[in-house]
Amino acid sequence: MTQHLEWIGVLLIVLACVHAVFPSYFDWKNDLRPLQQINRQVMYVHTFFIALTVGLMGLLCLLAADELVSTPLGRMISVGLGIFWGCRLFAQFFVYSSELWRGKRFETLVHIVFSATWIYLTGVFLWVGFG
Repeated sequence: MTQHLEWIGVLLIVLACVHAVFPSYFDWKNDLRPLQQINRQVMYVHTFFIALTVGLMGLLCLLAADELVSTPLGRMISVGLGIFWGCRLFAQFFVYSSELWRGKRFETLVHIVFSATWIYLTGVFLWVGFG
C-alpha cells in the first residue's frame, strides 16, 4: 500500500500545480469581471488554498506513506483523506452537471479520468484506513 500512497503523492502534487493554470484556462479575468470584487478574490484565494491543501496531502503521502499505513494516527488520517476524496467523487456526479461534458469528446475524457482518479484515491485511503 505504501507504493500506492507514494504514487498518489506524486499525482496530488501534480494536481496542485495544475491549479496554477485554472485562471487563464477558464478565462476567469473575463468571466469573473461582472462579480463583486470580494467574490472574484474568493475564487482566487480558495483556488490557492485548495491547491495548497492538495499539494500538502501529496507531500504527506510521498514522505510519510509508511506512517500512514502502519500507525493508528496514520490510518485515522487516511480515513479522513478517504472521506475528503469520497466527497469530491460525489461532487463529480451529483454537483457538476453532465451538460458540461456529455457529447464533448475532450470533456468526457476529462470526466472519466477524474472520476477514475477520485475512485482510486477514495479506495486507497479507505483501504489504508480500515484495512
